Parts: sequence; structure tokens; C-alpha cells
Amino acid sequence: LSIVVPVYRSASILPVLVQQVQEVMVNEGLSDAFELILVNDAGPDNSWDVIRSLAETHKFIRGINLRKNAGQHNAIMAGFNHVRGRIVAVMDDDLQHPPTALIDIMRALEEGHDVCYTKYLNRQHAGWKQAGSRFNDYVATLLLGKPKGLYLSSFKAMRREIVDEIIKYDGPYTYIDGLILDVTQSITSVDIVHQARHEGESNYNFRRLLSLWLKMATSFSILPLRFATY
Repeated sequence: LSIVVPVYRSASILPVLVQQVQEVMVNEGLSDAFELILVNDAGPDNSWDVIRSLAETHKFIRGINLRKNAGQHNAIMAGFNHVRGRIVAVMDDDLQHPPTALIDIMRALEEGHDVCYTKYLNRQHAGWKQAGSRFNDYVATLLLGKPKGLYLSSFKAMRREIVDEIIKYDGPYTYIDGLILDVTQSITSVDIVHQARHEGESNYNFRRLLSLWLKMATSFSILPLRFATY
């Protein structure tokens, strides 16, 4: 299992995240069968120093340091280019995604699916963000052919073959979920408990969410081009 975590302004959270992931893997007898790839997205804090320190004391940690802030999806793509696992998971750095759910996702993939998303039972996001997520879900269904009822969570896992196809993309505006939907229709999901953020506030504001939506709309569908033509 390769676990890719895009890191932005989470220096104080990373040690706790590493500890919880390690405990889950050890309890499942996977202590020698996983790697944790922490991708520092050039944040304003000392996250990279923390990643280097953690990598010195934990052999399962690998760190990647981006020269400039490239955004969550580009950071994930950077991690994808260095994974070694047969299964690749993606999770956030704020501990809202419970590491224990990694086992549930892996089991779902063992049933034969290519990708497994997570669906939150009790979302801990602000109201405006949940409304934006519902709008994004509607647009993704319309433009990308996303199956109805599938929530495109940032916490997910996929087979290595899917990652190998995704990293062939070399465009400037990466949208991981759009690339997944381009590659496979063998997708399932599992329910998880969405935890409160360990500390601090979300790094996603309205401007960044709007930017992500525009990347999805203009990079994976010709409908905006047709609209402009009319």
C-alpha cells in the first residue's frame, strides 16, 4: 500500500498523522507492506523540516518537496509518480480522514473494483462548502459522466494500473477525479465517519474551490467550448 498525502501548512499535525497510520498498519500486520509519501506543497510553515525529521526516524516515510505551491491535485500527481505499492491511497493531511478506514478501502478493492471512494456519514465541513460540494457533484455528473450517487471524496484508493494511466497526463491543470473517470468505470465506495479537523482551519477557501471547479469544467468536457461557440 502506498499512501499519498498532499501537505500544506500542517507541520504540527503530521507527527500525529504518521503515528495513527503506523498504528493501523501494525495492527493489521502490514508494518512492512506500506509506504507513506508526504508531498510538501510549498506551504508557509516548516512542514518540509518536519517531513525530513519524520523520514529520518520512520523507514516507511518518503518526502517530496515542491519548489512552488502547485495545488492539491498537482501535489497528488507528484506523489503518484513515485509510488511503489500495488494499491495507492490518497488522504488529506488534517486527520479528518480516519486512517482506520484505509483497511476498509483496501478490502473493497480486493473484491475486484479499480477505485474505491469514501462517503462521509457526518460531514464536518462548513455549510457553504457542503453547498459547493453538492453543486460540484451535479456538474461532475453532467460534464464527466460521474455515476449518480458517487461522492468524489479526496479520500480514496485505486489499483496501481489506474495510477499508471493517470500519470500519463501531462497537461497544466490536473484534476485527479476527472482522470480517474476517464480511465475506469469500475468504481465503488465505502461509508466512513468524517472526523473534525485536528487543529486549524481548512486551506480551501471559496476562490480555490471555484478554481478547481473551472479546471474540471474546462479540462474534461467540451460543453463550455460549445456554449462559447453558440
